[in-house]
Amino acid sequence: MNIAVNTRLLLKNRLEGIGTVIYETMNRITNAHPEHHFFFLFDRDYDDEFLFADNITPLIVGPQARHPFLFYLWFEHSVPRILKDIKADLFLSPDGYMSLTTKVKSISIIHDLNFEQYPEHFPWLIKKYYHHYFPKFAMKADRIATVSEFSKQDIINRYKVQEDKIDVIYNGVSNAFVPQHSDTILETRNHYTNGQPYFIFVGSIQPRKNIKNLLLAFDEFKKNSGQPFKLVIAGQRKWWVSELQHTFDAMTHKEDVVFTGRVDNEDLIKLMGSAYAMTYVPYFEGFGIPILEAFNAGIPVITSNVTSMPEVANGAALLADPHSYKSIAEAMQQITGNERLREELISKGTVRKDDFNWDKSATLLWQSIEKTLNS
Repeated sequence: MNIAVNTRLLLKNRLEGIGTVIYETMNRITNAHPEHHFFFLFDRDYDDEFLFADNITPLIVGPQARHPFLFYLWFEHSVPRILKDIKADLFLSPDGYMSLTTKVKSISIIHDLNFEQYPEHFPWLIKKYYHHYFPKFAMKADRIATVSEFSKQDIINRYKVQEDKIDVIYNGVSNAFVPQHSDTILETRNHYTNGQPYFIFVGSIQPRKNIKNLLLAFDEFKKNSGQPFKLVIAGQRKWWVSELQHTFDAMTHKEDVVFTGRVDNEDLIKLMGSAYAMTYVPYFEGFGIPILEAFNAGIPVITSNVTSMPEVANGAALLADPHSYKSIAEAMQQITGNERLREELISKGTVRKDDFNWDKSATLLWQSIEKTLNS
């Protein structure tokens, strides 16, 4: 069989959430199934590290699709032409976008519908594109994969998709995240926080990640506890809007907030494993891979009590109301004031992490592919 894969988010040194899912699952699937041929469709120059096996043919398909008009051109004109040329039996699109004009069987991986819940967080034209096309993509797909039961129910409720058309495929987590040696913890803390313990947030700085309430919560925690903790925010300032700047400027303890920007994987692994606790409290999340990274790193987790996060944590994290900075601050107080609770959360996270791995994710995605090919 000829299987075409939308790999436009496989970008060297810029693998974010969806790019990581493509990398981890397709690496395993292409190597496990040499009897099939895979065509990786890039919209720009690619790196050879993404050619995981001999049964992969990379194709550069223009134009570069990074704008709604170009999305349309790529998926409705360029992709159907390529699928016809290569005689594709299946089109797999890990970022949720579909081609409405092709007759090739298709699988869409829809990670979440955050643009439906919080449309105000998106530029006007992109929001219009998503609202118009994603319901059509969901109906067009022969099968849909998604990353949590929460997202599955959201897709069913919003788009009226049949339940048996959707497969839940949990994300995995990199085995590189491990507990750090005491020497590494000391060295990392000396480098980033003058030797002080710290809470860590990992992810892009965008509205739904709830950085504003995290900053307010940390300030409240510092005021009430007087403890020498820092807050480390590791991620790009993609959406550092004036509201966030005003919140930061008004903080009493802003000197205790450390912005690292984007860090490479080696440094991130050390940063995660050297933290006192993870504080990951978005308003909305289809999954939340940083929760699993923290479990693997052997640190306790504070996360949100909404959307998919209680499902992913499954009792192994301290839950807070992301809409209340005082609730988040209270969770910080609990985790720093109760060593027994902290150790209990670490222990539960160590058990919970074993429910997630990329081998399992790749196997389930392949099963979804087989269902579609055989339908």
